Amino acid sequence: MKVSKPSVNVARVIYIALCQLAGLAIALSTPSIPLWVGLFGGLIVAVFFILVESSMRNFTLRGFSTATFGIGVGLLCAFLLNRAQIPELIKIAASPIQVEGIGEALSLAFVVTSYASFAFLGAVLALRSDQEDFSFIIPYVRFRQDAASGQLLILDAEVIMDGRLPSLMAAGFLTGRVLVPQFVLDELQVMANSPAAGKRQRGQRGLEILSELQKNPAVPISIQDSRGMAEDESFQGRLVQTAKLLSARLITTDENLTKVAHLQGADIINLNDLSDALKPSVVVGESVRLALVRAGKDDHQAVGYMPDGTMIVVNHAIGKIGTSQDVTVISTLQTSAGQMVFAELNTKEEG
Repeated sequence: MKVSKPSVNVARVIYIALCQLAGLAIALSTPSIPLWVGLFGGLIVAVFFILVESSMRNFTLRGFSTATFGIGVGLLCAFLLNRAQIPELIKIAASPIQVEGIGEALSLAFVVTSYASFAFLGAVLALRSDQEDFSFIIPYVRFRQDAASGQLLILDAEVIMDGRLPSLMAAGFLTGRVLVPQFVLDELQVMANSPAAGKRQRGQRGLEILSELQKNPAVPISIQDSRGMAEDESFQGRLVQTAKLLSARLITTDENLTKVAHLQGADIINLNDLSDALKPSVVVGESVRLALVRAGKDDHQAVGYMPDGTMIVVNHAIGKIGTSQDVTVISTLQTSAGQMVFAELNTKEEG
């Protein structure tokens, strides 16, 4: 839930008041501290932390938990380093210096600096890392995404070049973090530099669509380093292996890849299957209302189109062109160009 600015301002005012009261209480309990010093000190502390809060405006709770994890790892490294008796070695090394307490001071400086530095480095490295990088620290354990982020989606080159994916993501039909394996990106780059005009145009279109997805803040997209994959494995095999390894859903338009993924038990969506499922079905004997727009191949035929583009040829309806008629489907024919449907005018309409 996004916090409104007035709510933040109220919290700041309350915090300033509490700091002032704390400064006043310290001044009253310590006679040597004037009241104005206590009030001024409380104000300085409040202003400092409000400035820190303002600089962390884009820092989320997720980022805070990630930074905390990094700080913990850094502190552990500093603890192990100090357990190696390095502070004691510093004291021994400083003993020839004829300055009282120099060994203890250098040892304490080393301890404080090591803890602070390793904590800082751990927090920064954690904030720069993504969820997949944590599997290096904790082998075979991956941070699961929350339910709102959806399942991880892996794209192949064909579905990227297809062009329908950005619209589906924008409409909310597909949700989740998008991952493009490095070898898929390499394939698009090879196609974009191909001497063949057709391949070059498709590759360039794929790169443009990836750029469009990256510009959408609602679609987190990342490139996965494919090092460690078996180079001798087929392109389809590497895609399926990546999807199974990450428990991700593979998005494609390739029929052969779909069959391979099903055989190997990988989760996959073929956009062509999705498109076919969304098409309105027309069955023999069904009556539909159809606008007749042009003449058919035969002299007596008229042609109309369903909302999904399916062509319906109506027999003995040449005189009805330019009108909408109730027709009854009498047969269907599946061709390479799509489904063709033949119909007759309803007898009631003609009567």
